[in-house]
Amino acid sequence: MESRRHSCRQCGLQLPAPIGAKAIYCPRCQRYTQFQPRNNMHGVPTVNANGPYSNNINSMNTGLPAHPVKPRIVTSGFGYGNFRPQSFQIRSPQVMRPQPPPPVHGRKRAVLCGANYRGHNKSLKGSINDVLAMRYLLVDKLGFPNASVIVLTENEKDIFRIPTKANIRAALRWLVHSCQPGDSLVFHYSGHGSRVRDLDGDEVDGYDESLCPIDFETEGRILDDEINETIIRPLPRGVTLHAIIDACHSGTFLDLQFMCRINRGGSYMWEDHRTPHSTYKGTRGGIAICISACDDHQSTGDTIAFTGFPTGALTYSFVKTLEQEPKLTYGRLLLSMHKKIDETQKGIGLNSKDVSQEPQLSASERFDIHSKLLIL
Repeated sequence: MESRRHSCRQCGLQLPAPIGAKAIYCPRCQRYTQFQPRNNMHGVPTVNANGPYSNNINSMNTGLPAHPVKPRIVTSGFGYGNFRPQSFQIRSPQVMRPQPPPPVHGRKRAVLCGANYRGHNKSLKGSINDVLAMRYLLVDKLGFPNASVIVLTENEKDIFRIPTKANIRAALRWLVHSCQPGDSLVFHYSGHGSRVRDLDGDEVDGYDESLCPIDFETEGRILDDEINETIIRPLPRGVTLHAIIDACHSGTFLDLQFMCRINRGGSYMWEDHRTPHSTYKGTRGGIAICISACDDHQSTGDTIAFTGFPTGALTYSFVKTLEQEPKLTYGRLLLSMHKKIDETQKGIGLNSKDVSQEPQLSASERFDIHSKLLIL
């Protein structure tokens, strides 16, 4: 879709709009700006049959150099998600009638949320692309129905698909509504993650983890306590939920009761994260499993070393591993992701002082990670 950028007349936020649109909606100040568009064209990525991580970046107008660039990893105090898969055409927002959430149906459904925080001084470059890569994996490779996948990004045309606090809350409620035994649910988030002081004594380290919607400065964050209450505790027996969280401080992002610690040799142990003061954080018999980018005290890395253009390390290593090994255990998944990230960091000469990122596994119950198969 051809588009150009316009400024919101209320707050000045730069927003992309399709050629011919008569107005744009600003998710920051929640107002419309009327304008008379002028013609302008720029390239957009197109569908690539080789998947979201094709290395032929010269065939796509990404705005990146056509020749190899020295890889680097950049860390921040927030989360990230920075790769631009070639498999999708990114759409620009335009004014249209808001659509209600789809009816809950399908044994497989997912909520995929990516926030770039455009116009913010801590904006990200590729969280939306992480979401598109995950959607490619779920829909094209794993058989999730299109109608059963809700995507929340700043590029969506429907204002109810912008990743505001209210929209994320509604999507999470939709994800678990009326779920039945045999259902497979997925929640993927790529964006900022932060820590706040724990006030109710249910955190081992004294901090709650939180998700940052694009309007977090005015509406506030979504704490892990709320995420757990919304999508973990309602899960009935026979339902499985997987969360893939590509953000800083995300080890216990869902407040699950058990954390798996694994070394490079494959030996592991489960830590019990329940405290005497915590309320029940488990399910109603279902299984919840979270794969997160790093431990609660760590930051995530942003690198062009994997593909030649910026990628989120967790999302890239997760999607790539499942593409390469369709049937794998959770233990094999963790070891493969660790290896991909370790090799990348060593290859560009970084040490633990420069970046510290260890993908984590937490769950609502303990299990043998080397025998239990990952099934989405």
